[in-house]
This record gives sequence, structure tokens and C-alpha cells, in this order.
Amino acid sequence: MQIIRSTKVSLKETNPEKIQLLNLTLLEYGRIVNLFIDRFWISKQLPKKNQLLKPIIDSVLPTWLSARLRKVAAREALDMVLGEIRSVEETGNKLVKPTHNCRSMHVSSTIARLETKKNSKLFDCWLHIQSVGFEPKTGQSVILNFPIKLHKHFHKLNQISGSVRCNDYVITNGYVQLSFKIETGEKLPSDRCIGVDTGIKTLAAVSTGHRFGTDIEQTINKIKICKHGSNHQKSLRRSLKQRMDEVCIELFDTISPTLIVVENLKGLSHKTKVKHRLTRNMRCSVSTWVYRYWLDRLQRECEARRSRFRSVNPWKTSQRCSSCGFTDRRNRDGQVFLCRSCNHTENADTNASRNILDRFLIGPYGAGCKPLSESSVS
Repeated sequence: MQIIRSTKVSLKETNPEKIQLLNLTLLEYGRIVNLFIDRFWISKQLPKKNQLLKPIIDSVLPTWLSARLRKVAAREALDMVLGEIRSVEETGNKLVKPTHNCRSMHVSSTIARLETKKNSKLFDCWLHIQSVGFEPKTGQSVILNFPIKLHKHFHKLNQISGSVRCNDYVITNGYVQLSFKIETGEKLPSDRCIGVDTGIKTLAAVSTGHRFGTDIEQTINKIKICKHGSNHQKSLRRSLKQRMDEVCIELFDTISPTLIVVENLKGLSHKTKVKHRLTRNMRCSVSTWVYRYWLDRLQRECEARRSRFRSVNPWKTSQRCSSCGFTDRRNRDGQVFLCRSCNHTENADTNASRNILDRFLIGPYGAGCKPLSESSVS
């Protein structure tokens, strides 16, 4: 199996004049992408990428961008339109025309390449961007060279066995995103399955009885009382994400699961429909809790370790008794679960994680593998 991992390298070593020229290029590139989107959106039959020839590329003139970069813009516009169509087919939502934000451009090796810089203590390589176009004010050919300093994460991805760096780049005015293709091998057999319940008080409550990340509530409370957008709040958010990364590694090193089942959480924020049933403080906590980052991080680790990742409907997993199946909202009182039918009691999050696993194994969502033995879930 092949996975793609990316890393960002900063452009902070670049002088202001080059950044200003890059901003001008990004604005024009975004404008051209939006023109192509308008053209493709009203087209009855979308062209294939190998059909993006001169008549289509020149249809957005006049512009000072080169024909090569216009072709790159046309490809990105086509991808955005096709992506929106696929999203509507999968979700059934209303079709909405996409719009480029003029803040980035996705270019290939025909436009940019990374060149090694030797005998320099300030940076490691150059990002050389050619065939951009002709500067509108001076008429000179635009060629951009940005000094790049590589970091630990880049070297980590580069040194993985079977890792190959891709020849495409996502360029913004603050960083460049580099990608790696990594060959991980076949998926492992699904013989160690766990359910994971995600929450604010416990980041990962596992069906085996383990609980990871019980300290994140402190960080979430600190984020809530900070001024929105302040440097201190941004620092705390970075710390929260770093803690999630640590918990993810800790979970895999402790349990070594080959299949993880989670709740399909989505749309939880201070603007969701559940706001009428939650206090203002709770809505603030939910919006601060970056659950989407945690689930994505968990899924990426599953891909890297050849494990499987599945999700189920979260409907009443915290109210159902994992022992007898009796469901009542009064079963749960804070972090304590006490079944009103069979008197089964345990941690509420652990009970929910076992319901999540049961829902995948024997519920209406399909049995993906054999259940764990009694000794492994007790």
C-alpha cells in the first residue's frame, strides 16, 4: 500500500521584494484559476487533462502568466470542479461552484524544482521557479528563487525506507509544502480490534479498558479563557495538537491494534444544532476541542502502521449498556455509567468505546472481523 505524507518548509529567509513578487504571482494565478472554473462550470462535457491544449489555455488571455503556468492553473481548476462533483455524489449536498482563494498554487516539476545548495550555513537548498511569465511593470521574465532550510520532519520522511519525494509543490507566501510517497506494504490481519471513544475529559477511551489523554481538558480550559487570536492562545492550540500526536503514538505502542473503530463525529462547533441543548460553556469547549485533527491523526497513524480505520454512527453510544444492551439517557451520570437494567457499572467513556466496537462487529453496520476474546476486552 502506498501513502502520501507532506511537510512544510518556511520561506522566512526570503527577502521582502521576492515575497511581494510572489504575492503578485499568486493573485494573478488565482484569478486565472477562477476564470477556468467559470469556463468548466458551464461546460456540458468537461475536458480531460491531456485535452488542455492551446485553444483552452489561451481562452483566459490577456494575462502576464506564461502558457505553462496557465496550463497548471487549468489543471487545478479542473480538479476543483471534479472534486465538487464527486463530493455532491457522495454526500448528496447542493452543488456549489468552487472558488480559488488566490493564496496558493500547486505546481509540478515543469515549473519548480528543488536544487541543493552546497557550502552554505544559512540554508540547505533553493526552490527554483521558472516559466512564471513576464512582470507587467517592467516586462522582464519572472524567475523566483527561494532559500529553503530543511528541518527534522523533512529528514524523517526522506529517510523512511521506500520513501520517494514527489516532484510537485504547493507554494504560498509563507511556506512550501513538499510531499513524499511511502510504500508501507499490505494491511495487517484484523485480529486486534479496538473501539475508541473520543471526548474532552479523555481523548481516547479504548474498549480494552485503557484511557489515554486524560490531561487535555486542562489545556482546553486554558484556551477558552484566552483572548481569541492571541499569541498565547495559538501557542496553547499548538500544544494541544502536539499532545494529541503523543497520545496517538502512546496508544499504538501500548496496544498495537490492527483495526480501530471510532465514532463518525462531524459538525461539532459552537454553531451546530445541538447548541439549544448545551450550555454556553459547553459549546465553547466543543468548539475548542479539535476532534477532527485527532481523528485525522489517528487515521494517518493507522495508514503508516498498516492498520485499518473504520467509523460508525455515534447515535446513543454513551447511553447504551455494553453488557445487556439497555439504552437510557439516565444510565450515564458524568463519567460514571450505571445500567438501570442490569446494574453494570464502569467508566462511561470505556462503556461507549465498547459500544462503538460492538456496533461495527455485530451491529447493522456489518461485521468487519471476528470479535475480541473476553480476556482482551475485560
